[in-house]
Amino acid sequence: MISNETINQIREFIAERDWRQFHTPGNMAKSISIEAGELLECFQWSDEPRDGDWEHVHEELADVMIYCIQMADMLGVDLDEIIQDKMMKNTARYPVEPSKGSSAKAK
Repeated sequence: MISNETINQIREFIAERDWRQFHTPGNMAKSISIEAGELLECFQWSDEPRDGDWEHVHEELADVMIYCIQMADMLGVDLDEIIQDKMMKNTARYPVEPSKGSSAKAK
């Protein structure tokens, strides 16, 4: 759960640096993708982080989440609401019985 305190800390960080002007939907989406790539790089050639560096994994995951929070804030969407909406769609698309234990894509 992301607390309001954390969200406000992110907002203050951005405001103090006058960075909101750079936070267009496209820039936010690119930044999320770039940080996700850096997170993926931690696991290149292995299912364990390079050199066992879990702290680096945590930092890259935090970067992805910070950009996601910033984008949601910029767009004025409620993260809980959009996640719950998506989970309802996922539940309908992937019923338990045919999906259980299967990684097959739903049709």
